[in-house]
Amino acid sequence: MLASMKKGFFVGLKTTWKFGKIIFPVTLIVSILKHTPILPWVIDLIAPLMGVLGLSGDAAIPLVIGNFLNLYASIGAILSLDLTVKEVFTIAIMLSFSHNMLIETGVALAVGVRLWLVLVVRFGLALLSAFLINLLWHGGNELAVYGLVSVKGDAEVNGIGEVLLDGFQTAGMGIVQLALIVIPLMVVIQIFKDLKWLDVFSKWFAPVTRSLGMKENTSTTLAAGLLLGLAYGAGVVVQAVKEDGVSKKDITLAFVFLMACHAVIEDTLIFIPLGIPVLPLLLIRLGSAIILTLVVSTIWKRLELAKGKEAVVYEQ
Repeated sequence: MLASMKKGFFVGLKTTWKFGKIIFPVTLIVSILKHTPILPWVIDLIAPLMGVLGLSGDAAIPLVIGNFLNLYASIGAILSLDLTVKEVFTIAIMLSFSHNMLIETGVALAVGVRLWLVLVVRFGLALLSAFLINLLWHGGNELAVYGLVSVKGDAEVNGIGEVLLDGFQTAGMGIVQLALIVIPLMVVIQIFKDLKWLDVFSKWFAPVTRSLGMKENTSTTLAAGLLLGLAYGAGVVVQAVKEDGVSKKDITLAFVFLMACHAVIEDTLIFIPLGIPVLPLLLIRLGSAIILTLVVSTIWKRLELAKGKEAVVYEQ
């Protein structure tokens, strides 16, 4: 156990360094650009589109960064902006469905999932969730308090020196919060790996897999994606698909589920420093994944039955 904790600690440090190299410069650059005409110009340009989703123009920055890079980079951008609780929650929901598109789409394509399905599911869920939150939630209009990062409100920052200091402070605090979340998380994940709990979780998950319209041999793929994510768990997911002989239908259903809800521990916990309610975030992702998978599974079964009937008629 001690060896696992030690290994997990160093993996956590390595992960913090890896993503910190992205978060720090992103946070610093966005913080500096806030005090120039460039960022306000970009925000004004995109504001009409964001307004449909109940977001200010600023929200486009973490959304774009999160989709091209990852959640950690988008959090770096969020930390440098003054957003309301509702806006941060909406961005968190959207990015939970649609983030790290380049790498995670590559994983889906590697196991045979169609590109159009990946794009429709992930972007569709992100846009639909934002629209519904804007329609149904009328609160959350107070400024979000970013954990260890205090809200500065409209405090003036004058001169290049103060602008740089403000940027470095915000970026540095973002790295501290990242380490406080990632290092304990990596320790827990390492313990899970060393104790072979992923295999146990796969067996427990078999009944859930069946209820979602998939065979039991898909449970390892689902368990790996749920616990490790599509990026971190890519190797495990791809290997599980090959070794377990998962059918095209089952891997498609598994990825429909995982595209909506993967890395549930990590992707939920890293939003805690942003001062938003994370339990609803988790429940929305999980509920969306279950409903969407059941819908796709039902449609697939009906199409298979229809094809079967056509084949019988043709033979007669």
